[in-house]
Amino acid sequence: MESILNIFIKSIFIDNMVFAFFFGMCSYIAVSKSVKTAMGLGVAVTFVMAVTVPLNYLLNEFILLPGALSWISPSLASVDLSFLSFIVFIAVIASFVQLVEMAVEKFSPTLYNQLGIFLPLIAVNCAIMGGSLFMQERAYANIGEATAFGLGSGIGWWLAIVMMAAIREKITYSNVPAPLKGVGITFILTGLMGIAFMTFLGIQL
Repeated sequence: MESILNIFIKSIFIDNMVFAFFFGMCSYIAVSKSVKTAMGLGVAVTFVMAVTVPLNYLLNEFILLPGALSWISPSLASVDLSFLSFIVFIAVIASFVQLVEMAVEKFSPTLYNQLGIFLPLIAVNCAIMGGSLFMQERAYANIGEATAFGLGSGIGWWLAIVMMAAIREKITYSNVPAPLKGVGITFILTGLMGIAFMTFLGIQL
């Protein structure tokens, strides 16, 4: 059984959602034009992942897995609701995204306007859904491990988008060839940063 600290560090640097799996690329590319906006979206994604992954873990363990309902009644031990995983996970994620959207709109209208459509689209951000599906696939032993994975994955995505935003702000003043300006140079930089993050594979956890 992996320690919680190992899972947390690994999910940030080694299994980074952007640089290892290229999850959440639509928001990552579109919102990484300024550090301030990237910070706001990164915090929102981290919060949603830190909450939904452990919550989906509990739902998976006590409702969805084959025999999970045996705690209600022994007669339900044969029930298998795992086919509902996608629907349940998406419903949980969408609910919390709605809460985040309302909170951002109330407390930071400027950030809300800057994020635009990409804030509600967190609900279909494949990095967040991927976090819950990876949690299910890896069968973490307890909610502590699931929480460490969810929080670490969110921080990893936040780190990636803020780093990219900082670089994109700097290259605004660089002589980038016209065909590569915008999305082109962003994809190239993402690939290079992904290669750089591969160096963390040498860490012995």
